[in-house]
Amino acid sequence: MRTKVTVIGAGNVGATTAQRLAERGYADVVLVDIVDGLPQGKALDMYEASPVIGVDSCITGATDYGPTAGSDIVVITSGVARKPGMSRDDLLQINMGIVDSVTRAAIAESSDATIVVVSNPLDAMCHVAFDVAAEAGIPSSRVVGMAGILDTARYRSFLAEATNISVEDINAFVLGGHGDTMVPLASYTTAAGIPITKLLPQDQLDTIIQRTRDGGAEIVNLLKTGSAFYAPSAAVAQMVDSIALDKRRILPCAALLNGEYGVNGLFIGVPVILGANGIEQILEISLTDEEQAQLKHSADAVQGLVDDMARLSQNNGG
Repeated sequence: MRTKVTVIGAGNVGATTAQRLAERGYADVVLVDIVDGLPQGKALDMYEASPVIGVDSCITGATDYGPTAGSDIVVITSGVARKPGMSRDDLLQINMGIVDSVTRAAIAESSDATIVVVSNPLDAMCHVAFDVAAEAGIPSSRVVGMAGILDTARYRSFLAEATNISVEDINAFVLGGHGDTMVPLASYTTAAGIPITKLLPQDQLDTIIQRTRDGGAEIVNLLKTGSAFYAPSAAVAQMVDSIALDKRRILPCAALLNGEYGVNGLFIGVPVILGANGIEQILEISLTDEEQAQLKHSADAVQGLVDDMARLSQNNGG
């Protein structure tokens, strides 16, 4: 029996994620969106490609959650992007409501699923999904956020370009919150085991680290409208691979920390072992004093978002 994956949100990230997963062949995919016809049309188009691709995965679209019943993995990409004139609080409040609603609907049909959160602001939305999941008795190990893999992929791409070395040989971690406080770990960055500091001067490495932090904004500025979706969907697919196939990959993901790295009760990006049960283990690696200070700064920024959500919820009688 194939793994069943539900992807919520049929925008660019969600639809491209659904396509990547369907083309892998090991999973049946349900694409869900509130816009009537959008998930059905995109799913049908993808399914009609299956004879050419050579896979027998079933991919369906829906505007209700009935077809998602019994999903093993639920990927949440729903949410709105910040628009001109929209405050940070406006964006936070709208996406809080969306992620809360879709998580409840998904869990009602698939209480044993592992939940992969992609919606932004990522670290804050992990808290929203986990609050709903916890009510249903779902442990924090089965709620995981996608950001570190994307940020690390950007970092590795820029390093490969700068060194003229295959991206396959560049190994790295980017930890912390998904945003300009993320923490690329130069001390764990290597090319086939060779420390990156032996291959690049510090000033060039610093420039690449800053470009990594600005990676999403760089794409938004180039596109003028919209944001990245090819790399984010690839990152989600890598997470789903590791969970569905029990690959137990070590990947940087947003996980709920309870004392690790000196952080309590926050979702931030750290190395985890990702397998059939979701987060099988949080790996606490040694950091330099500077990296530890940067991670604390990043955690403080995430805490600020969580505090803002609590304030907004209280103001609205939540």
